[in-house]
Amino acid sequence: MPSQILFRSLALALALLLGAAAAWAQSSAPTPSAAPGPAAALEAIKGTWVRTDGQYAIQIRAIDASGKLEASYANPRPLPFARAVATREAGAIRLEFELRAGGYDGSTYSLVFDPASDTLRGIYFQAVAQQKYPVVFRRLPPSSAPTPAS
Repeated sequence: MPSQILFRSLALALALLLGAAAAWAQSSAPTPSAAPGPAAALEAIKGTWVRTDGQYAIQIRAIDASGKLEASYANPRPLPFARAVATREAGAIRLEFELRAGGYDGSTYSLVFDPASDTLRGIYFQAVAQQKYPVVFRRLPPSSAPTPAS
């Protein structure tokens, strides 16, 4: 009988302790207004990214509040993007780039940022050949990043 009382007392103490811990965690959680906004989250994609299968590079220098990117491309010669935007969808950062210069005629990159591997992964659509290719870009360390022209 005394062991049952001890067991019940310990179970009650544990329940009270867990309840108090849950209440403390909830009261110390950041409020939604303190969480970083979409523009701040997009800052994670700034940098120079090099495609793993060649000398193709994307440099992202800035992101405005609407998601428009200040970015450039090199293959290895510099080319401007006709369109470069980033969006947040279902917690993922998606990037869309369109090339119209230098014979690219509407070729696009549709990429998703993978924070776990610090890569941009997705599809390159080669408009002239009407072909799609899976691609991966890896971020270069800041000290070794080339500077494609704007």
